[in-house]
Amino acid sequence: MDFNSARMFVSVVSKGSFTSAAKELGVPVATVSRRIAELEESLNLRLLERSTRNLRVTEAGSTLYEFASRGVEEFEAGLLAITDKEDELHGVLRISMPPSFEPLWDLLKKFQNQYQKIDIEVFVSERRVNYIEDGIDLSLRVGSIDTLSGVARKITTYRHKLIASSKYSNTKIKNPNDLLSHHCILWGTKSSNREWRLGSQTIKIQPKIIANDYALIQSLVHSGGYISEVPPFLCRKGLEDGTLKEVLPQYPMPELDINLVYPSKKNISRISRVFIDFCLENSEKFNS
Repeated sequence: MDFNSARMFVSVVSKGSFTSAAKELGVPVATVSRRIAELEESLNLRLLERSTRNLRVTEAGSTLYEFASRGVEEFEAGLLAITDKEDELHGVLRISMPPSFEPLWDLLKKFQNQYQKIDIEVFVSERRVNYIEDGIDLSLRVGSIDTLSGVARKITTYRHKLIASSKYSNTKIKNPNDLLSHHCILWGTKSSNREWRLGSQTIKIQPKIIANDYALIQSLVHSGGYISEVPPFLCRKGLEDGTLKEVLPQYPMPELDINLVYPSKKNISRISRVFIDFCLENSEKFNS
């Protein structure tokens, strides 16, 4: 498959028209139309349904777009990374992240050691940021993403763990329903969904405490009176030194996506692209 044709196809789908794609790529509309037609002919598949007013992506086109868009973005990020290293990239990276998201702390230090002319500004918040008003380039988000609020780049996935203090007796906790008779802490706010998904089961819990601060939750769990769920990196040390234990490990919690979100694919800065590529290269750090 010709890379330029694939790149044009990705642009047409993301922009919603041949005209907008041509403008973004800086080529005539006729060139874009011809290259897409050649791509369809080479694949012997209809990727786009065209009419005078609408452009519809076929099922085959949707599948191709899902994979081709990743390849195009990876290729462009690679070129930028090479160029930036040669040009000694400099400037400011402004990033938003949730509280206590420790894996990113080490990555920020490692990134700045590699790109010493880049300054970093960190905005710690649970709320969804306004990229313009808050002056943010990238936002680290965990879980489902409303793509209308920005472009999400998936870095990796992880699972929270259900934990208790090693002093806490869990001999009677054999299945998720047994948790209903124990003191549980829910991460969230009063409007949060009071459910835990454990394995194939979903249970409605009646939390004794609701908090949106993992440092507080960790402290309460260590005190020995509660069970709660936390990210793997926050309980790793406690599980290793024996002060914490995992509850119902045979019923794993669902995978959560870790994404870096930015407002516009077209206007993303070179520094942001290089940082995203850097996080992808070091994605294992988010699970350690």
